[in-house]
Amino acid sequence: MDGSKAKPKVGVLLPTRGLLLRGEQPRNADLILNLARKVESAGLDSVWVGDSLTAKPRLEPLAMLAAIAGVTERVRLGTAVLLAALRQPVLLAQSMNTVDLISEGRLLIAAGVGGTFNQDQVKEWQAAGINSRTRASRMEELVQVVKKLGEEGTATFSGKHFEFDSVAVGPKPTQKGGIPILLACHWRAKGRNSQIRRAAQWGDGIISISDTPEEYRQVVEQVNSQAAEFGRAGTDLEKTFYLTVNVDSDVSKAKAEAEDFLTRYYGAEIWGDRWGPFGDADRVAQRMAEYVEAGAQTLVVRFASFDPEKQLDIFFERVAPSFL
Repeated sequence: MDGSKAKPKVGVLLPTRGLLLRGEQPRNADLILNLARKVESAGLDSVWVGDSLTAKPRLEPLAMLAAIAGVTERVRLGTAVLLAALRQPVLLAQSMNTVDLISEGRLLIAAGVGGTFNQDQVKEWQAAGINSRTRASRMEELVQVVKKLGEEGTATFSGKHFEFDSVAVGPKPTQKGGIPILLACHWRAKGRNSQIRRAAQWGDGIISISDTPEEYRQVVEQVNSQAAEFGRAGTDLEKTFYLTVNVDSDVSKAKAEAEDFLTRYYGAEIWGDRWGPFGDADRVAQRMAEYVEAGAQTLVVRFASFDPEKQLDIFFERVAPSFL
């Protein structure tokens, strides 16, 4: 990559869903904890966990990050992404602040509205007792509530979904300025304009998963521009991109494993040609560099593999050195 550009921060998504795709009930979460330790030892920036309640079962993200905080010292601890609208904001604020305290100020929340693209996702919202049609406006209010509870000793809020008077929660966030919240923005999303406005007004950064580098560049530019309209410096917002890869010199083998893993992960083929690459290390490094050139300051890498330990070792040896 261009040596004149600042090197990005690189993080790894831990397989909290992959752990449940191995065909048997796990006895413990040692795989996740051990991978987190390895990421920290390798000098990477962060570890991340995904979220879903019933549509794509996995380990609960904030509980898992609290456990990871206990076995690491330096890496940032992120969600990619938290389906925040599934939760009640006062309870969420308490949980987030607790993890931030346990980790001594390392928590980072990337959050998205979530979808209703299939029946499993529809049932997920029903199981949580939430009208899925309200999820976008619900999350927008939720972000405001969590921030108010973090910033103010006692907070009052009145919105469409949430209302409370003189409420305080403890502990307060450990991080000065509160726990950073990155909001999902996708160029091809039907609600793209709303996503960009929401991030520009309320977010501490953005995260995207499905954009091409050029699409991501346009998202970054629009968020920066709209942030200025709200009196905010867009350049201060953390720009994050989440890649899904499988690193193997045998391209056909990498592609076959990635497709098998992702089909089990999602229950259907939903990625088309927008994720990857699945193949050799040079191509993975090149793709990561393309997103850095497009404006990404943080890259989150997910391995589409049933053997994340092996993938992580290959990544450390052949890809990560270009970004450290």
